[in-house]
Amino acid sequence: MRIRTLRDLPREELFAPGHGLCAGCTAATIIRHLLKVAGKNTIVVNATGCVEVSTTMYPYTSWKVPWLHVAFENASAAASGIEASLKVLARKGLIERDRKINVIVLAGDGGTYDIGLQALSGMLERGHRVLYVLYDNEAYMNTGIQRSGSTPLHAWTTTTPIGKVLRGKPQRKKPIADIVLAHGIDYVATTNVAYLMDMLQKFSKALELEGPSFLHVLQPCPTGWRFEPKYGIKLGRLAVETAMWINWESTKGDFKVTTRVPKRKHVRHYLTLQGRFRGLTEKEIEEVQEHVNREVERINKLVGEEVIGPLGE
Repeated sequence: MRIRTLRDLPREELFAPGHGLCAGCTAATIIRHLLKVAGKNTIVVNATGCVEVSTTMYPYTSWKVPWLHVAFENASAAASGIEASLKVLARKGLIERDRKINVIVLAGDGGTYDIGLQALSGMLERGHRVLYVLYDNEAYMNTGIQRSGSTPLHAWTTTTPIGKVLRGKPQRKKPIADIVLAHGIDYVATTNVAYLMDMLQKFSKALELEGPSFLHVLQPCPTGWRFEPKYGIKLGRLAVETAMWINWESTKGDFKVTTRVPKRKHVRHYLTLQGRFRGLTEKEIEEVQEHVNREVERINKLVGEEVIGPLGE
């Protein structure tokens, strides 16, 4: 389904209320709208994580489409098998050949950046028609807020405390979308739950393709990021306004930034709303800002124009 305006969005709800996700968790917003775009002819493969444990508390489920829970490491492998089996069933005449069934992987950063990266790479290399949606809350939130490859520089987690010796995570965030893009697939995009139309249109584009596609969605987490539940969407917007997050897409090699920022805010506006960055020194905040500045310069050069503007206050 091609989404051009909010009027194109179906009213039918395929993600039921009553789940156990935290108050203010933006994962529910992502899933609800993903299923509206994908429709009933959809099979979801869900890696272990917050979404899995919170939406399928036995004997209840929030899913109104076929749903499969698998381990952290093998969501892409399971989805590959489902996609291949659908082709066999169509070839044997057991399902209609022209019936389009979406196969979607839904996984967090732990099941994507770290434990599931090998299976993801294999799925992309083989060319399965699967949409992989990464909801990125930047740590292993379900198991106690441990750091992951997605955790940003100087962020507090239970395994990267901010103290006298360790000042949050000492490494930068792994560029997972760039790693996926290096596989040469037709569609890779980053999006953000605070930019609803951008997210909906990218879901729509990805589901139209005949090969693999990958969507990286920022998912502010009130529990792990330590902010008031009411600030989830505000933080998503601040992430873009500070260029801590950049919305872009690559369609068959055509790279473009989909949310331009004429003048950036300092990262301080984003960091100070979150308890996971509480206790950082001014020097450490400036280190984060310097990293963002370098990424902005790289993106602008890649696009060939200043789509992300100069730093303001």
